Formats: sequence, structure tokens, C-alpha cells
Amino acid sequence: MEMRPGYKQTEVGVIPEDWEVSVVGHEFDVQLGKMLDAAKNMGDPKPYLGNRNVQWGKIDVTDLSTMRMTRSDLERFRLKRGDLLVCEGGDVGRAAIWDDSLKECYYQKALHRLRPLREFDSRLMVELLHQWSCSGILANYVTQTSIAHLPREKFLEVPLPVPKPEEQRAIATALSDMDALLDGLDRLIAKKRAIKQATMQQLLTGQIRLPGFNGEWEVKRLGDVLTIKHGKSQKYVEASDGSYPILATGGQIGLASQPIYDKSSVLIGRKGTINQPQYMDQPFWSVDTLFYSEMKKGNVAKFFYYRFCLINWMQYNEASGVPSLNARTIESIELSLPDPEEQTAIATILSDMDTEITSLETRHAKIRALKQAMMQELLTGRTRLV
Repeated sequence: MEMRPGYKQTEVGVIPEDWEVSVVGHEFDVQLGKMLDAAKNMGDPKPYLGNRNVQWGKIDVTDLSTMRMTRSDLERFRLKRGDLLVCEGGDVGRAAIWDDSLKECYYQKALHRLRPLREFDSRLMVELLHQWSCSGILANYVTQTSIAHLPREKFLEVPLPVPKPEEQRAIATALSDMDALLDGLDRLIAKKRAIKQATMQQLLTGQIRLPGFNGEWEVKRLGDVLTIKHGKSQKYVEASDGSYPILATGGQIGLASQPIYDKSSVLIGRKGTINQPQYMDQPFWSVDTLFYSEMKKGNVAKFFYYRFCLINWMQYNEASGVPSLNARTIESIELSLPDPEEQTAIATILSDMDTEITSLETRHAKIRALKQAMMQELLTGRTRLV
């Protein structure tokens, strides 16, 4: 294959001719944290970060544990602003930069601490680690015992491309901007989900009424408003060219040539996963580990889907092993319920909130895919920013 002008083949792949190739140990001072040993450790108790505290691009400092540190430990393992922390085990290579979110903090042996020796941009190193983790490159340096881990001596040998400092900063800034956008969407989605959960609690129990509705809710058995039925074996209905989804407790598992039910329905696990209701508004086939519902007297399936989401189904579990529900038990549950017109209004409000959340999640997925494409272009130098 002909080499693109201005590029060269190296051990890290094809990169621009003006980029260098180095190794982690030449660009960073790498040090493992302090061994956690309650029987041997001495000194004053100090907060420390472990593997679980370091997520991709962020560090969780809530609920930190402490370990005893001697005077020499305090000097050696104290974190400084800008320190790059990399998981040595578990999700090997997962990394984030310490931003002094605590006045004083240390780190455990499950983490590598990196400090630049030649001004390599630590933000760019986080992105390289993410790329290596996703592509499997780090697996070549991992020692696999009971748990995968990345020994310091092997980590030091990992080769990496080295753009000019100004290009490092430009790449890191572009990718960091994408991370900031994703983080903002994460927070917005979490906020919208919390608002929806609060709204469900208020509307589905009658704590707050929608405008135009003031009639008294009636306490009814679920069996008065719906009938619980269970699905059948999928053995003889599954078809590669089927038109109807086959539903199990985890969602769709195939296609059927004919439906078992052709109206809107709320479904709940009969065995196994009994606490994750589903809603279907198209014809479907249901396997025998699922219950589905037939609505009576104009009652609204979407309303009961949301109402089912508020029920603690484990309190109705009738098995000591694999959780299971009984149809008659479900039908005997009593709830305070509005008339079908108010059910429709409530379900519409909540469905609109779901649509908004789904739209944000779709946008999040597209931006994440765009960032992955940007990483592939920028971290190999195929696209240049300077």
C-alpha cells in the first residue's frame, strides 16, 4: 500500500513525519501508589484514591477510605494538581487527571501516578489511553492472573506518538471540548430522569392532579381493570422473516410469524427478572417467562406501565430461589386509580418526558460516536489541527 506523502510507518502505525515515537517511561515519571496493608501501615490516617475512584476523565472523591501514612509516605504519595492517575488493575488504563478537588489526598497501589518529564500534555495521554483501551493495544502489556493488571515495568515500555507541543495542546483541547459536551449532556439526562421520577411519584399516586381533573380516585384490585396472562414457548413461532417481536424479560429476543396479542399491553416478568415492566403498543409474542396484560373497560396500558414501575415487585416474590410472580397475586394488588380519561392525560405527560430523554440519549450517542471518529483522526495525525 502506497504511503501517503508526509507520513511514515512506525511501531505505533502510520503517523506524520514530524511526529516522534517515544515510550511512556521517557515521557512520564510513573509511580505506583502505597500498598494497602492495615497490619503494617503506620502513621496518621489519610484519605486515598483507589481504582474505583478513577473513572474515564473524572475522579469521584465521595466516601473515601483512609489508610495510615508515615512522614515519608506523605511526601511520596501526596497528589499534586495535574497528576495523571491510571488504573493498574480492573479496567486497565482507565485514567483521569487530579484537579485538587480535596485539599489533601493520596493514592493506593492500584493506581499509577504519571507526571510529565518532557511536557507531554496529560490530557492527550488520557485520550491515548482511552484509544488503547478500546482498541485492545493495552492487552499486549497486561499480566493476567486472577485479575488483569498492568505492571509498571511493562507500562513504561508502551510506545506512543509524540506530536509537537502546540499540536498536542490543540488535539487535547478539541477532544476535551467534546468530553465537556458529553458531561453536560450526562448531567442534563440525569436531571431529566430525576424530574420524571418525581413527576411519576406525584401524578401516579394522585398527590398532584392535572388541570381539569378533580374526581375522586377509586381503590381497585388490578384484576378489576386488567387480566394477567402468561406467554408461550417460542419454539414454533420464531421466524427469520417474522414481523412480530418476541419478548422476554430482557426485551426483544427474536421475531415471530404471528402475534400472541395485538393490543397495547404492560408486561412483567413471571420468573427471573420480575422488577422491570415493559410496554408494547404493537402486536407481539411473549415467552412463558413473561406475563402480559389485557386491559378492561377502556383502561390505559401506558398508564399501568408507569404505575407498575413504582411497585416494589420483590415484596410479591413467591419463591426462595429464582424470583417469581403469580398472576392471581398481581391481580389481587389494590391501587388507588383515576378514570381512563385521567389515565390517558397522565400517561401522555410521562410519555412526552420519555421522548425528551430518549432524544437527549440519542444526541449523546451521536456525539460519542463523533468523538470516537475524531480520536481516530487526530491521534494518528490523519487530520491535522496545526
